[in-house]
Amino acid sequence: MTQAHPTSGAEPEIDCPVSLEVLGSVYRADEYDLPMILEQIPALKRAQLATYLYGKSHMHQLGLKVARACDREDLMRVAGEIGAVIHGQAHLKPAKPSVDAAAALTKHKPLPGQKKVSLAGAAKGAPKPAISLGGSAKIRNFD
Repeated sequence: MTQAHPTSGAEPEIDCPVSLEVLGSVYRADEYDLPMILEQIPALKRAQLATYLYGKSHMHQLGLKVARACDREDLMRVAGEIGAVIHGQAHLKPAKPSVDAAAALTKHKPLPGQKKVSLAGAAKGAPKPAISLGGSAKIRNFD
């Protein structure tokens, strides 16, 4: 079974509020250029763009960045209560790493009385440890 593929150039989805050119510039913008690009988009169109991007799983974070440049009222006018949620999420402060995550990044230091474990094996020339088979008082050495 064969499938037909469009031969025309890429077009934005029908519900995308901006042109493909504007969408591409927003997508490619770094943190310094994005505010300048968003300034040029009218307030309600910017809120529509934030809502559109927020709804796309692969552009969710970009939608939140665009929403930071929007007023809460504009987002609510465009998306109702969802707009208020988007505005709230966009203005949340990033979570600080937990103490456990910070401790995992530092080198683990053994507690007093704790032995260090190495997977490197015994040093050359070191005696091999004796292996006990249990039940017998004799210790046998297997080489």
